[in-house]
Amino acid sequence: MANRHAQGNTPNLGWQRVKGPHHTTAYRVSRRGATVVASVIIAIVVFLGTFAAATWADVSFVVEGQKIKAIQQKGAKKVDTTPVDPYANEVINILLIGQDTRDGDSNSGIGGNEADVQDLHNSDTTMILQISADRKTINLVSIPRDLMVSTPGCQTTKGEIPAQSSVMFNSIFANGYSKGGDVASAASCTMNEVNYLTGMNIQHFMVVDFGGLVNMINAIGGVDICIPTRMTDAYTGLDLSPGMQHLDGSLATQYARMRHGTGTDGSDTMRTTRQQYLIRQLIKTALSKNYFTQTSQLYQLAKAALQSVQMSEGLADTMTLVGLATSLKNFNMNNLYSQTIPITPWVQDANRSQLADGADAVWEKLRNGQPLVDQTNTSTDSTTTDNSTTTDGSTSTDGTQTNGATSDGSTYNDKIGVITQADGTLIDSETGGIIDPETGAIRSSATGQFIGMNNRYIEVTYCGVTY
Repeated sequence: MANRHAQGNTPNLGWQRVKGPHHTTAYRVSRRGATVVASVIIAIVVFLGTFAAATWADVSFVVEGQKIKAIQQKGAKKVDTTPVDPYANEVINILLIGQDTRDGDSNSGIGGNEADVQDLHNSDTTMILQISADRKTINLVSIPRDLMVSTPGCQTTKGEIPAQSSVMFNSIFANGYSKGGDVASAASCTMNEVNYLTGMNIQHFMVVDFGGLVNMINAIGGVDICIPTRMTDAYTGLDLSPGMQHLDGSLATQYARMRHGTGTDGSDTMRTTRQQYLIRQLIKTALSKNYFTQTSQLYQLAKAALQSVQMSEGLADTMTLVGLATSLKNFNMNNLYSQTIPITPWVQDANRSQLADGADAVWEKLRNGQPLVDQTNTSTDSTTTDNSTTTDGSTSTDGTQTNGATSDGSTYNDKIGVITQADGTLIDSETGGIIDPETGAIRSSATGQFIGMNNRYIEVTYCGVTY
């Protein structure tokens, strides 16, 4: 910062203009006034400085308390504990893990406290969050918990877990916790498996449980979720009417967890579409806060949110988190791309899943730090050739897209990213998947599995949102 007092830019205090000897009345009166003004300025600066220092120390203490050591894995690159530099021109990859546990009243209140789940420590959801080097795009990719994988094994706090084949993905977190007895082991084993599965080198993770998610959502004042059709679920007690609903932490968490009742088909992959939508709304709500006029509220929100998340060492740094948040404060939510990794039923059990052909294309984009969606195909310019392979491995609608009719008789609405074919089928322009008109959920046209949700479609169609 430049010296504001240099080059004649000295603060203009009235007594400096007084002429005559310094013992005159004019000087004494002006000097007395200047002392009052200066004292007020100093008091304000000291107050703000003290408040800022106390706040910083308090938040730093919270962040430090949430730090988890990532356990070094055999044959893997050395774990990088250097704090993430949000100003560096590098991609940031973070593994987001939702922990299904009944530890604590808030978790048992959400998930139940039956005897058979008291010692439960599962990964309820896992997502790869990728922030681009220029901070202009964010990728969010869900990995289904019932995906059958091979694992190279992992190191835990209390020893090694050997390599295995044909295991459910979410069992890796549970086995890591069972062996090591802590979240560090569970999260490190999960991160090691994701790197093995994707060919990436993710170094950072965040773990949040039911209670933490409730607190985090409450900390930002709740979230607005568009409900396209009535959702009722006897398991969670959820009962939501159609329309834009403002959900507190408990309701939003149940919305993300439900698999039964109306408004869902009971599959884990459809549930992940709602989880992706909830994450999107969380980020949107957080970015909408006025950080200049809501400073005290921001502090409370940040503290509550940070207390809800356990994070790896490289992220658990106050400067890093503040810097990263600052670099994303003008983020355009239209550039957040989310989907579930393409899957198909497992050959040995249709109730489980395995990776589909389109998965490699998604992993490659993540390895290269590229947006999941080719941004040239999502512009609102007059025409865009749409005959390319999408992120789910399918081929999108033939013909030339315009903001009205297309050459094959379909119409294109660029505001919500939907192509309506001649037979009424709705196609998501970003993924090439088929949109369920009642829920907005997107199915892969290649595998039939859920890969995401077109939130703009449901918000415009069912909740009257204008884009």
